[in-house]
Amino acid sequence: MSAAVAANDHPLAQAFESFVRDQAFPCVGAKSALARSQMNIIVARDITSSWDDLRIHPGLFEAARRFTVDPTLFQSFVVIFEGPRDLDELAFERAMWDRIQSLADKDAFNGVPYDATVDPDPNSPHFSLSFGGEAFFAVGMHPGASRPARRFHTPAVVFNLHRQFEMLRAAGTYEKLRASILQRDVTLAGAVNPMLARHGETSEARQYSGRAVDESWSAPFDPQSGKCRHAE
Repeated sequence: MSAAVAANDHPLAQAFESFVRDQAFPCVGAKSALARSQMNIIVARDITSSWDDLRIHPGLFEAARRFTVDPTLFQSFVVIFEGPRDLDELAFERAMWDRIQSLADKDAFNGVPYDATVDPDPNSPHFSLSFGGEAFFAVGMHPGASRPARRFHTPAVVFNLHRQFEMLRAAGTYEKLRASILQRDVTLAGAVNPMLARHGETSEARQYSGRAVDESWSAPFDPQSGKCRHAE
C-alpha cells in the first residue's frame, strides 16, 4: 500500500469487523458502534513508522468534529496497521506511544486546545488524550497481546471518545455496561484484567497498550512537545 485507506471495505477492516462481531469478543460498546455504522476505520502501513501520521491525524480530527456536531453513542475511530506482526508487548507499547505522541504533536503544533474536561498530564488519574479539542481513550491491539480481547492479528489502535463514558454515566447505564464487558472478558480470558480501573482512580494511560505494568510505570507522553519543537 502507498497510503492510508479510509475505507471499511479494506480486507483488514473487514477482518477487524469480523473480530468485533465474534460472539466471544467482550466489548459490547464496540459491537454497538459497528452495528450502528459508527466505527470508522483507517488502514495504515507500519505502527513503528510515522509514514501515515499525516493521514491518520485528520481522521482523528474529523472524529472529534463529528462527535461535537452529533454527540451520539457509540462512535469509534480505528487505525489498523499492516504490520509489523511480530512485536512483543513492550515493543508494541513503545510503537503505540510513538504514534500517539506524533499525532498529539500535530494538535499542539497547530495550537489546538486540549480538552479542558481532562488532564493532559499522563500521570494524573484524570488524564485522557485530546485530539481536535475532544478527549479520547485509546485501546491497543496486536498479535502478541496477553489479553485475548486485545489479540488481533495485526497492530491496531482504537480511539474512543471520552465524553461517551460521561454520557453513559449521566444516563445511569455506565456501571451495567462496564460489568457486562468485565464478565465477558473474564469468560474469554479466564481472569480479570489487572489493569482495569475507573476514570479518576488512576491514569487511564496504564490501560492503553494492554500490557500489565507496575506502579513505577509512566506513560512516555508529553502533551506540550509539539509546541516546544515549534518554538525552537
